[in-house]
Amino acid sequence: MKLIYILAAVFIFGMLIAVHELGHFVAAKLCGVRVNEFSLGMGPLLWKKEGKETDYSLRLLPIGGFCAMEGEDEDTGDQRSFMRQNFWKKFVILAAGAFMNFLTGFLIILILFSSSSAFFVDKISGFAEGFPLEGENGLMIGDIVYKVDGYRVYLRGDTALFLQYNDGKGVDLEVLRDGEKIILKDFPMYRDTYEGQPNRFGISIGAEQIPAVFFTKLQYSWYQAMDFVQLVWFSLVQLLTGNAGMNDLSGPVGIVSTITEVGEASATTLIAVKNIAYFASLIAVNLAVMNLLPVPALDGGRIFFLAVDTVCMTLFRRKVPEKYQAAVNMAGFALLMGFMLLVTVHDVFKLLQ
Repeated sequence: MKLIYILAAVFIFGMLIAVHELGHFVAAKLCGVRVNEFSLGMGPLLWKKEGKETDYSLRLLPIGGFCAMEGEDEDTGDQRSFMRQNFWKKFVILAAGAFMNFLTGFLIILILFSSSSAFFVDKISGFAEGFPLEGENGLMIGDIVYKVDGYRVYLRGDTALFLQYNDGKGVDLEVLRDGEKIILKDFPMYRDTYEGQPNRFGISIGAEQIPAVFFTKLQYSWYQAMDFVQLVWFSLVQLLTGNAGMNDLSGPVGIVSTITEVGEASATTLIAVKNIAYFASLIAVNLAVMNLLPVPALDGGRIFFLAVDTVCMTLFRRKVPEKYQAAVNMAGFALLMGFMLLVTVHDVFKLLQ
């Protein structure tokens, strides 16, 4: 069975990369940009069909694909080349890959949530003995947690996650009480020993049940997708602040291992499929967000240079020379690959322990 889950992981990666490239392809076609080749898969050519202006191909390795646009990296003189397009067309084409990944993740969630009977959100269900902040000017049983330290609480479990990384010097809270939003800025809720247990905040988090009708299924599918987006930003903040480290990161090897564990831990094949699909939606949304970061060699880095070029043209009537952009992208790509290699090696060592 382990081989099946490994193949499923490879298929998920390949599908998400192919969907990403399909986004670029469709956007380029809609914007009138010439696409020389669109391929599903990488490596040796298995099949090829020559179109009117685009070659369509299928390649041996099911690990993604590519969309080769005319003049993608340099001006070839063709008026329909990527480099000759205006700001908004370039922006749409570059962002379309991430959009398709996000859309894929959202649709997977929507399919999974279509059979849900209810959804659950965090609410205050009780207080430890001696908790000093209970009352109308503090927290009350039944309060729905809306935000913790600026992070939106979309679904059950978010409150515990965000409090886990709180520095214990007070919390910014927003709760919903009788339909009204209560804002508790710098709320003096500190870590303390309650009922013999140290390092606790003194509150109990329960669950408020939301009936699953058509609208709430759509609404909470969107909430789950946005929760994934927020989780990426939250994780990046924890990395930058030192609250998370290498042990909290996973590369392709770690993700394949996690998918295998998820599948093997599932009671039935159907549950395994649902759990892996849920994990695939998380990866899809993660790819969308990470790809839009302003990092050289990623689409977000190219969008950043596009914005810089636009500003430079407006102010100085000159663009950043392409050789400098190419050099930065090359350096960024090398650093990105080096970082991925480091994470992959670390994943392998974790598996061997």
